[in-house]
Amino acid sequence: MPDRSLWLTRANGLTSIRLIAAPALAVEISRGQALAACVIFSLAVATDFADGIVARRFGEASALGRLIDHSTDAIFVSIGTAALACAGELPILLPTLIALSFVHYALDARNPQADGPRPSSLGRWNGIAYFVVLAVPIVRDALGLSWPGSSVVNWLGWLLIASTLVSIVDRLRFSLRR
Repeated sequence: MPDRSLWLTRANGLTSIRLIAAPALAVEISRGQALAACVIFSLAVATDFADGIVARRFGEASALGRLIDHSTDAIFVSIGTAALACAGELPILLPTLIALSFVHYALDARNPQADGPRPSSLGRWNGIAYFVVLAVPIVRDALGLSWPGSSVVNWLGWLLIASTLVSIVDRLRFSLRR
């Protein structure tokens, strides 16, 4: 069993805020409460930026912390995009692929023959894009804007599905070559 001090860090405390915020975000999206959803999303992004800074500042950076951070990001964007898919903004396939992509990443990280998961620039950009595609309709609605419309957001979701599939296939090919 890992030492509790590896789990109970300031950085993981910030990350846990994002984990707790995920279902709250889904509730506010489903209730059509754009301003509340925007505040929750902003809090989540702030904790995502801060947890790494705090981990490095206080010497708390670790492989476990990175896995917890990535896991929380995947959970947050999967739940948020699922709520937007239920609202008709995004394709329902997107949150499923986000979760599948992360599971593959996590399994890759556990491979004893490798030194963690293989870095992937496409995977990193997809991770950023998951937050962006989640933010666009939330911020649009919180500001009362009409653009970009649901069809544009849905189209962006399909583009992200395509890039996620490419990333999954790329990581799978790399994993099979080990």
